[in-house]
Amino acid sequence: MSDGESSTDPAPDGGVVAVDAPATRLHDGGTEENATTTATDDSALARLADSSLLTIARREYRLAVRSRWALGVALLFGLFTAAVVQFGASSVGPGRFDAVIATIAELGVYLVPLTALAVGYDAIVGADERGSLELLLALPVTKGRVVVGTAIGRAAVLSGAMLLGFVPGALLTVRHIGLASVGPYAAVALAAVLTACAMLGVAVLVSTVARTKTHALGAALAIWLWVALLHDLVALGAVAGFDLGSGAIAAAILLNPVDCFRVLALSQVDVVAGGFGSVLAQAGLTAPMVAAALAAWVVVPVGIATKLIQRRRL
Repeated sequence: MSDGESSTDPAPDGGVVAVDAPATRLHDGGTEENATTTATDDSALARLADSSLLTIARREYRLAVRSRWALGVALLFGLFTAAVVQFGASSVGPGRFDAVIATIAELGVYLVPLTALAVGYDAIVGADERGSLELLLALPVTKGRVVVGTAIGRAAVLSGAMLLGFVPGALLTVRHIGLASVGPYAAVALAAVLTACAMLGVAVLVSTVARTKTHALGAALAIWLWVALLHDLVALGAVAGFDLGSGAIAAAILLNPVDCFRVLALSQVDVVAGGFGSVLAQAGLTAPMVAAALAAWVVVPVGIATKLIQRRRL
């Protein structure tokens, strides 16, 4: 019998099999129609996952705004920058502006990481203790996306509050020094925000692995003590004691987000003989390299947290 005649072959149950049927059978027993439907479902699930990430970020943003810690951060940085600029730049002159930037850099190494760690230390463990984390994971979303969405939402609020807090200082700088100071001042503000996001990522990682909020708070304080005080002492002691070269100096800077902030801030002014740019040149670093290192500090801790949350018992 020819192929054309096989289109009307009787089936075992007495019916016929049509060759031009819309659902052609595949080797695994499925059909092309089913395969197409499965691909469509996968695409829909991917879109749902993406939207769920943004939904979690928006939810975290709203919760952060309602808690009013964002208002506290804005007021804190507003008072900080206004006081530094008012007292430092009251005597008009470019030299006074250098002193203002140096003061913001030196005080910011304590204030910026402390604020970011305080904002992020309870991001995951706090939600776990309140029961809201289990509720989120009951939705069709992965644990990793919950971590990333939470980090994005808190980073958005923290960045907005800090930028708002730098506005009073910017207005006073323009008043005392002029519009020429806006560019360097804005660069310092952006470096502070990027550093805060980096330390927030570290805080989210701590919050992911900590079993209780108390443990997370203790770890956050220990990290602040290290990045703000101990790291430089250990690094300077190692460089001086072992006569290490410029590579060790560069590594010491890149391994501490706070040092990256200090370098980026002081590179905007000529605060010491030869300028802080000469220090960067001796270490083999440039400002874009340091900024890229800070960006890595934002991404890497959150990425590690998305892996470690799989081991967390809920």
